[in-house]
Amino acid sequence: MTRHSLVNPDGMPPARGFSYGVVEAEGRTLHLAGITGHAADMTISDDYVEQFGAACAGVARVVAEAGGQPDDVVSMVIYTTDVDQYRSRTKEIGDAYRTVFGKHFPAMALIGVDELVDPKAKVELVCVAVV
Repeated sequence: MTRHSLVNPDGMPPARGFSYGVVEAEGRTLHLAGITGHAADMTISDDYVEQFGAACAGVARVVAEAGGQPDDVVSMVIYTTDVDQYRSRTKEIGDAYRTVFGKHFPAMALIGVDELVDPKAKVELVCVAVV
């Protein structure tokens, strides 16, 4: 369970896999750069879900390096070059997400973009954590 307060007001559509807002607990704010699914040697899988899972793992590594845990992430923006792929594979993406973050769902947004810096990258995560 997160130490932050998740805000999901009544009367709004159900927040499934995200929260509408997060009131952060005391701590230091960590702003994460865009994290893609690249390995240390800069290789990247062609598979959408594998890229998403690797990006989630990368976020967790940065948060851990700052002294935090995955549930310290309070905000996540998912940039993707293929919104249709995201929609059609939501169960697999949810499984990959929960492998890293469990049932912690911060404030999230999904934004479709034409391309990312590496043309092979399909997903990039930009996050804020409070550790």
